[in-house]
This record gives sequence, structure tokens and C-alpha cells, in this order.
Amino acid sequence: MNKTLNSLYRKDIDGLRAVSIIAVLINHFNKQVLPSGYLGVDIFFVISGFVITSSLSNKSWKNFSDFILSFYEKRLKRILPALIVYLTITSIFITLLNDDPTVSLRTGIFSLFGISNIYLFKQSTYYFGQASELNPFLQTWSLGVEEQFYFVFPILIWCTGFGRQVKNGKNNLIILTLFLSIFSLITFIY
Repeated sequence: MNKTLNSLYRKDIDGLRAVSIIAVLINHFNKQVLPSGYLGVDIFFVISGFVITSSLSNKSWKNFSDFILSFYEKRLKRILPALIVYLTITSIFITLLNDDPTVSLRTGIFSLFGISNIYLFKQSTYYFGQASELNPFLQTWSLGVEEQFYFVFPILIWCTGFGRQVKNGKNNLIILTLFLSIFSLITFIY
């Protein structure tokens, strides 16, 4: 089992993760040093999609319910414990240090459900604004995007046949992903 896990581990992917995290941190500490450092988040999203797809490429499920339960179980075990600890400790400090912690606490609550990005958007919070810097849960927007991706991606994996190891499943997934990427780009430009 350890041999299989070690053969799947890729140092280059961890290197890219490190570069993307460092770029974001530098951007947050001093935007003039690395003005486009926030693009590290996009790199991290791509890496996440690659790692998840790679982990599913050698497995096959007989039915959708087994597939979806396995998929979400792994994601919840990876994300939820650290998020709960972070939310709990930070919430305690924010209520002690902030006269009006309402927006911050609500952001934290919405992050538990993977929708803090939607909450922040509805609040019309300018991400780079002064008020945003005071919200310790602002960074959970990226986790919200990733968790929303987790609702759509497994369905695509299953429908293309990739999750069932259907003969053309890999090609179907590539074609669908290309189509959705081009559609997303056109929508963004428009």
C-alpha cells in the first residue's frame, strides 16, 4: 500500500503548491513586490483539480452512490477538521477583539457550508478594501469556490464515464472540460 501511495506522490506538484502559496503570501504582505501574486490561488485550483482527477483515474465504482459517498467522505475528512479548529479559535479571538464581529462571524458560519464567497459577494465586500482586511475569515472565499467545484465535478466525472472506467471515459472528460473551459472564457470576456 505504501509503495502505491509513494508512486502516486509527485514532488513537482508539491513544489507548484509551495510556489503558489508563497506568491499569495508575498502579495498579501506587500502588493508592490509581487502584484500578480494572487494568481497563486488560480494555480492552486488547477493543482487541486489535477490531484483529484488523478486520484480517481485508477479507481472504478459500480454505482453512483458508492462513488459520490467515497468522494465526499475524503473531501470532508481533509477539509472539515482543520476548518472547524480554525473557525472556533478565530471566532473566540474576534469576539474578544472586535466591537462588531457580526460580518466576520457570519462569514465563518457560511464557510462551514462552502458558501462564504457568495455571502461576501452579497455583502458587496471589496476584496482588496480596508474593511476586508479586518475580516479574519475573508480567505475562506477560495475554500467556498473549491467546495462548490466539488458539487459539480463528481457529476461530470460520473456522467462522462471516467469514474466508471468506461472505454472512452477519459476522452469524454477531456472534451467536456475543454468545452466548459472555452465556454467559461467566452462568458468571462463577454
